[in-house]
Amino acid sequence: MAGGGGGGGGGGGKSDEPQPHPPKDQLPNISYCITSPPPWPEAILLGFQHFLVMLGTTVLIPTALVPQMGGGNEEKAKVIQTLLFVAGINTLLQTLFGTRLPAVIGGSYTFVPTTISIILAGRFSGEPDPIEKFKRIMRAIQGALIVASTLQIVLGFSGLWRNVARFLSPLSAVPLVSLVGFGLYELGFPGVAKCVEIGLPELVLLVFVSQYVPHVLGSGKHIFDRFAVIFTVVIVWVYAHILTVGGAYNNAAPKTQLSCRTDRAGLINAAPWIRVPYPFQWGAPSFDAGEAFAMMMAAFVALVESSGAFIAVYRYASATPLPPSILSRGIGWQGVGILLSGLFGTVNGSSVSVENAGLLALTKVGSRRVVQISAGFMIFFSILGKFGAVFASIPPPIVAALYCLFFAYVGAGGISFLQFCNLNSFRTKFILGFSVFLGLSVPQYFNEYTAINGFGPVHTGARWFNDIINVPFQSKPFVAGVVAYFLDNTLHKRDGAIRKDRGKHWWDKYRSFKGDSRSEEFYSLPFNLNKYFPSV
Repeated sequence: MAGGGGGGGGGGGKSDEPQPHPPKDQLPNISYCITSPPPWPEAILLGFQHFLVMLGTTVLIPTALVPQMGGGNEEKAKVIQTLLFVAGINTLLQTLFGTRLPAVIGGSYTFVPTTISIILAGRFSGEPDPIEKFKRIMRAIQGALIVASTLQIVLGFSGLWRNVARFLSPLSAVPLVSLVGFGLYELGFPGVAKCVEIGLPELVLLVFVSQYVPHVLGSGKHIFDRFAVIFTVVIVWVYAHILTVGGAYNNAAPKTQLSCRTDRAGLINAAPWIRVPYPFQWGAPSFDAGEAFAMMMAAFVALVESSGAFIAVYRYASATPLPPSILSRGIGWQGVGILLSGLFGTVNGSSVSVENAGLLALTKVGSRRVVQISAGFMIFFSILGKFGAVFASIPPPIVAALYCLFFAYVGAGGISFLQFCNLNSFRTKFILGFSVFLGLSVPQYFNEYTAINGFGPVHTGARWFNDIINVPFQSKPFVAGVVAYFLDNTLHKRDGAIRKDRGKHWWDKYRSFKGDSRSEEFYSLPFNLNKYFPSV
């Protein structure tokens, strides 16, 4: 048995023997990495594409939350503008002073359960005026976000998160990063199926244009894989508009009309022509200790999820592994982003946009400049409200079809870290399988229980305490990442062979910012700021 693996080639020589693919600490075949921007016309189009992709979350979250708060179409349009404006600022801050990765910082679904808990608070139920009720709830959400932001700011800028990240290995990164992508499956095909005559053509067309057409064409093939989103969204959007104008949905159920019609959102009429969002536009924030603690837990869950998303982004940008100090710096600036979300009143906290991380993989363009241009589009279209509302009226099934590809790419990016691990080790198999299974199974239980009963498994008289326990266990990447991290750092760790099995030796030289010269190339601060903020 021991000697049977190497002699099967007979007299064919060594070149005929099967060889494993060598691991790569930088992903090959990327057209443009962080520091190599494409030509300006191409960069502007790619930046606009990133803007289109992040619009999905930017529109969906306020569309779901604002009506529950008592707001109408006008309030919804203003909240979307504000969320878009703050996302543009946060993306610029992250790419200039944070990790410096091409990561879009936008709205996060992680904060939604805690936000809904604030919306349902009994102290708002007696307010007869819906607009006044909306403003009171908004100010309470702002106060909770402002307090919650201090968690990420302190953990990031103090270097505490750096100390946690130093114990992360490729093995424990696999479940975390994989479920950051795969864990969002509920936003994929179920969303496509809400209007299958629009969502399915978008999904099929996107796969065909991005994966098959470039290989059929001899010249100009990069046009189709890099700009597949623009091509396919425009085609299917026009097709959806023809169906809407032609009366295909005139007698359809309200739910179908909401998903299928291109004029269903009411955003274009409600949006102002020009409006600059500003801090405290809804009034002075109000503070509640319990809600602040609950939002802090949501911020901590978002911190863990964003750490996984940052890892996926560096991989698809063809950068070297993130030094822990740089990851910690990025988390600190993400905390600043949540603070801005609270000051401006976006109804939602900020985290790394998973769909934009997937777009880096689709286009094979990981340029920092492209994402900074997309931030410019976010700010521009948030101020010119009518124009931004036109793009925001893309039917949700089209967005869900894009998610099917982007979330899959991020999940696969997590799986790719297995190349650094020993897959023949039973320790590796146990940690990997157990953490992924629990990461899917535990949130499934919590979500099912909540859907059936209207409240989570932990149900006491204190809503804030319920949220502190229930919200983390509803996050698939959080559960999987914490389980894998704990097992990987406690299970037979002192055994010398284990270190190689978990792939830790691959990341040794990136423990320090100065451990590899490429780290300075990718992650150094601009304007010679490194001497004031040393990353060691």
